[in-house]
Formats: sequence, C-alpha cells, structure tokens
Amino acid sequence: MLNFLFAFVIATAAAVPFRMVYQLQMVYCGLISVALFALIYFFLSRATMNKVMALVEAAQRDLQANRGEKAVATLQSGFKYAKWQFYVKGQLNAQIGTVLYLRREFAKALPYLEKSFVRHWVAMCMLGVSYMKRNKPNKMSETFEKAVTANRKEPFVWNLYAYCLATIGDKAKAKAVLERGIKKTGGDERLSASIEALAQDKRMKMQDYGDIWYQFHLEKTGALIKKQTKAIQGRRKMPRM
Repeated sequence: MLNFLFAFVIATAAAVPFRMVYQLQMVYCGLISVALFALIYFFLSRATMNKVMALVEAAQRDLQANRGEKAVATLQSGFKYAKWQFYVKGQLNAQIGTVLYLRREFAKALPYLEKSFVRHWVAMCMLGVSYMKRNKPNKMSETFEKAVTANRKEPFVWNLYAYCLATIGDKAKAKAVLERGIKKTGGDERLSASIEALAQDKRMKMQDYGDIWYQFHLEKTGALIKKQTKAIQGRRKMPRM
C-alpha cells in the first residue's frame, strides 16, 4: 500500500548520498536503506492505524449510545485509509459486519463479514454461523477452518465450530473438531464438556461463555429474557456501600 511504497522510495533515495558522498560499499548502503525503510514504515503505519483506531473508538461510543447507524457510517468513513495501509479494509469490514450482525441486520452484515480480516475471529465466527443459517454447510466449514487456523488458541472458536456442526447433524465431525481444539489450545474444560455432551447425545452448553455466546443470536428468545431477568435481579440484590 501507499505507506509501504513511500517508505521504500524514501529509504532507497536516502541511501544514494551515502554511496556517493561517503563512498560506502553497496552492502552498507543496503543495510542503511533497510533500516530507514523499517523506521519510516513503522511511523507511517502507526499514524494511519491511530486514525483508524480513533474511528473505531468513536463507533464504539455510538453503539453504547444506541446509535448503530451512526457507528456504521463512522466505520465506513475509514475506508479512505485502506489504500494507505495493509489489512485496514479487512479490519473495517469485520467491524462493520459485526455491528450489523449484533443489530440482527444479518443480510446487510453478510457482504462485510465475507470480506473480513481472517484474524478477527468474532467476525469470522459470525460469517460461519451466517452460512449455517443459510444452509451452506461447505462454506460454513470452510470459514470455520480459516478461523481456527488463524485463531487456534481461542477455545470459543473451536466450540462454536463444533456446535454448528452438531446443529446440522454432523456430530462425528463436531467431536473431531473438539478433539483438535483441545490439542491446539493445550486443553480446555469447556471443550471437554462439549465432547462429553455429544457422547451422551445432549445439547452442548455454550452458555458458560456468557455474553460472547449470546452475541451470536443462537439462543432462543426465552433463554435470553431469562438471562437478562436474572442479571437484573442480581443487580437489585447487591448491597449498597
């Protein structure tokens, strides 16, 4: 992108005077050029990402104030930085897709989620769930495979992948995914509990993940209301200091 190009041009041009004035060997000029490139690219990238993060933080404030449409518009304004820095477009697509998905605007969220940065595991998981709901098991599995490859240490990704497989009736593959997840994560009690649930032909208990789970809108409305009511009652019982 442009930050990379500018850093390369400036660093290359800056090495020429060292060769001409100080009569340095090419190898030393090359080392100087590489060092300058790394330094310039670092600062240019940092400046661009600071601008992007400022937009993300502004969008988060809009979401907290229940201004979802404004949050999306704020994030969309950041696409102007995509030509400057690698992965900015994918990260913004992931953020926008996530916001729309959380607002249950699933149809609008899909094209953004499909262009998400693969290391944004929440967006990738939402994409996998979206494909499951659209009866596209192959795309669902393909998406989750990308997600677990890029985020192999995140237990929830493995568990959600297995949950979706079990939902479409492929419990054998779900168990295999969970076993892979345990190996990759170094062991996780919730993954083991899910294997046990499948072995007993029971429903996997994803509620242990709390809000992370509920944001995927896979729980029945009644369960969500029950959870919210319990939370409210819990807050009422808290003693005052």
